[in-house]
Amino acid sequence: MPRRSAKKRPLLPPSEYARALWGVAQISAQSAPLAVVFKLSGAVINSALPIATTYFAALTTTELARAYAGSAAAGRLALTYVAITAGLGLFQVIWRTVDNYLQEKLRYLVESRVSDMMYDRFLALDFWRYDDKDTVDLYDRAQKFSQFFAYIFDRFAGLATQIITLVFALVALGVFLPWLAMATLVAVIPSMYVQFKVSRAQIEHWNSQVDTRRSKSYIEWNLLQPKAIAELRLNSLARHLLDLRVKLREKDERQRLDYERKFLGQRLLSDGLQAITELGALLWIVGQIANRAQPIGQFVYVQQLVSRALGSASTFVAQLGTIDEDLANLFDYRTFMALPVGQGGSRQLAGMPAVVAFKNVTFRYPQAKSGSLRDVNLTIKRGQHVALVGENGAGKSTLIKLLTGLYAPTHGEVLLDGISVSEYSLESWHAHLSVLQQDFDQYAFASVRDNIYFGDVSKALDTKQLHRAMRAAEAAGFVAKLPFGEQTLPSTWMEDEHGNKGTNLSGGQWQRIALARNFYRDSDMIILDEPTSAIDALAEARIFKRLFGENNEKRS
Repeated sequence: MPRRSAKKRPLLPPSEYARALWGVAQISAQSAPLAVVFKLSGAVINSALPIATTYFAALTTTELARAYAGSAAAGRLALTYVAITAGLGLFQVIWRTVDNYLQEKLRYLVESRVSDMMYDRFLALDFWRYDDKDTVDLYDRAQKFSQFFAYIFDRFAGLATQIITLVFALVALGVFLPWLAMATLVAVIPSMYVQFKVSRAQIEHWNSQVDTRRSKSYIEWNLLQPKAIAELRLNSLARHLLDLRVKLREKDERQRLDYERKFLGQRLLSDGLQAITELGALLWIVGQIANRAQPIGQFVYVQQLVSRALGSASTFVAQLGTIDEDLANLFDYRTFMALPVGQGGSRQLAGMPAVVAFKNVTFRYPQAKSGSLRDVNLTIKRGQHVALVGENGAGKSTLIKLLTGLYAPTHGEVLLDGISVSEYSLESWHAHLSVLQQDFDQYAFASVRDNIYFGDVSKALDTKQLHRAMRAAEAAGFVAKLPFGEQTLPSTWMEDEHGNKGTNLSGGQWQRIALARNFYRDSDMIILDEPTSAIDALAEARIFKRLFGENNEKRS
């Protein structure tokens, strides 16, 4: 089980960035091809329209000055330029509205596709990875990239818009004033350099504070869990956790701000150079107009083009820094998506095996210093009732994970009729199992009925089977007394589509629901890990009487 550093990794070289952008473009094109075409066209249109508008605005200003001086033809020409400028503005407004819609559509389609891919991969990993810190760290960083995946192509199109605008503005300046175009280009280089340095520092900071943010998130999640409030108050723990949350937040955010402060002087110098360039250009053109060396419309032309060139460069640098940070996490995303998935072997288990056996099984959890099980030999025959008794930490739950194939033994084998469980498809093996773990899931978003139905969603809901399962789990009585019966949502924080509010269940009630879910599955083998720890003794006796007395010939 390989491990790699969760703290540091090299930044991507230019070739990796190119491949990253190409990969983003491919997924975007596959998800919404027409929207991508419009988006790329929009990059050119959004760049060209402002330059064209500036050009005609400058001509309008010049002709207005001539008309004021008494030229009748200049007045008519000015009206023509105004009409053209207004038409360009109207087209720009219409295009922006369409472009905004296409952005939202493309973002939704791409985000849905990438999110589905991430969930599919995460839920199919080898089970040991869920206990592996490096895998969890990798997932956190990969998830950060995936969350912004849908925006990256949008930002890439924005980058294209800004760079095309910059090029158009410099070309338009260079046609009349080559030296000013060159000066403007030189003025934007320092800010680009500083932004690259800042983004690299921010990436390094993000990677070094993964554990800090995770601890903060865990605290915030626990503080908002209704079932945790009582313990927090009784132990006067709420204020302590709030203070710890602030401490972790400060550790993360203050270090990020320290990076910003470190580059503050360089930012000011680069921004100052741009401001001086723009001011110098305006002073020069004013002097030229005052000496009648340039028409008055050139003021608008120069002012707008220099301003657009510098503004586009600044926006380009800011967006590039954001993309730079996002794409730097692509390494983690690609690594995560390349992790092998654990689906077991290729054999299909046709029926319930007659014998399940542990043969010299030893197991040690990844990164654990000592083993959980050592040389275990156990044979379970169909129809048997087997109880495992031992102190906490003795390995009872671990044995269940090995039996179900979620973990593979470090040494030895788990055999189904003499064949290793690793040779079978896990899905075909799990189809014969019904497992209630100590930390069973509570689906607060679903009704009590659906919480039980989730035991077997491979076929339509069987109402008779549902009610049998509730009776077997001693759940039918309290479910009937709930505000909306089995349609009740099991949390006061939830409300159904009809406005019916949920109700909280006790620990024992939740355990009965979980038991009913397993009984509803009606599997060949039922595995219960402390299934009645929160249920009263009389109900527990009735549950086991039903469990061992009904369908005894089928279950083990």
